[in-house]
Amino acid sequence: MSRDLCVHTWPCSYYLELEKRWVPGKLLLTSLSLKFMTEKTGDFLVSFPLADIIEIKKEASHFIFSSITILEKNHVKHWFSSLQPSRNVVFHVIEHFWRELLLSQPRAAVEASSSPVTKGKELTGLMACSQKRLEDAARVLHYQGEQLNSITSSLDNMDSDLDVADRLLTELESPSWWPFSFKLWKMPPDTKSREGSSMASTKALGKEGIVIRIPAIISQRTESHVKPGRLTILVSGLEIHDSNSLLIHRFEREDVDDIKVHTHYEVSIRQRFIGKPDIAFRLISAKMPEVVPILEMQFSKKIEFLEDALMLRSTGTSWQAASRPVDCARHREPSSGSQEGGLLQLQMSEPLVSEEDTQELRQILGKLKGLALDAEAELERQDEVLDVIATAVDRTTLTIDKHNRRVKKLT
Repeated sequence: MSRDLCVHTWPCSYYLELEKRWVPGKLLLTSLSLKFMTEKTGDFLVSFPLADIIEIKKEASHFIFSSITILEKNHVKHWFSSLQPSRNVVFHVIEHFWRELLLSQPRAAVEASSSPVTKGKELTGLMACSQKRLEDAARVLHYQGEQLNSITSSLDNMDSDLDVADRLLTELESPSWWPFSFKLWKMPPDTKSREGSSMASTKALGKEGIVIRIPAIISQRTESHVKPGRLTILVSGLEIHDSNSLLIHRFEREDVDDIKVHTHYEVSIRQRFIGKPDIAFRLISAKMPEVVPILEMQFSKKIEFLEDALMLRSTGTSWQAASRPVDCARHREPSSGSQEGGLLQLQMSEPLVSEEDTQELRQILGKLKGLALDAEAELERQDEVLDVIATAVDRTTLTIDKHNRRVKKLT
């Protein structure tokens, strides 16, 4: 199955050097290549891998028209102009995917040169991705457990404060000078210590872990204004920074109203307001397939997969597969019968899964089993804590209602 997924398309014009004229059409960016499709016939006039690009520049054709020029390894120069919505948008997105591909290419090249791709290597890669996803889920689950513990502690403090309020109301209902009054209430000596622990728990909540951080192309409100930056997924929210690491906006977990997944590489995040404009960001990133499963886990009730994303899901394309676009360069279709024969002989002579791959798979499976058991135990513990919290909330609600009735009688 091909993993060369479409990222974005833009209307533009391509300059034919031989005919000295501009041809209208569409520029298509995929995870591995760049193509130009003519408007009249729908044929691909040019198509070349992103890995073959040497340089991407902003230039002007005939000193008037703003253009993007792309230089290939064979020193063929391509001119693209009349780019919509703007030249800067197209330039930033193409440059981002090109750079991300170059950054991940050396490791893939070393792996490809050292050993051929086998079924064992593919299985190991898939299991490693599954392990990473489970580790991310365990990290979020651990932080969720800390939040539940903090809620339990806060409810205990609230219960102690309600006991103080009960003694105070009792004193007000029966003044100290009344001969049949109860004893004067006393402030419990550990109030200050409880306040201190409450402050400590509040500070502890401020310490948050980073789940994942990826580079991204960011646009706000309009698609014509974009800039490079990065998206950070925290256990308690989301942060968007620019290329200088300056914070553009922070979404607390409860502030996010909806997340829309447009494609494997593009999402939009929005926070709604009444009486003023919403805060919305649109992000494109080559690393987005690594983020979408985490967003789906953290914002399961707020995330929405649009038509293109749903179509890819229905065809069986996994997010893990899309997050490894470089691996496609190593899967070549055989072009001759001799190559097919060579591959057949290779498969006959070598096992599909080597002993080394089997050992590695066994280790990964052991780690997955341990993570799954720990996650199951943590979920069971959190279920018990939730039952305790529900009981405590009901008890506290009844106590507050009772105190409110007593206050109304006094006023």
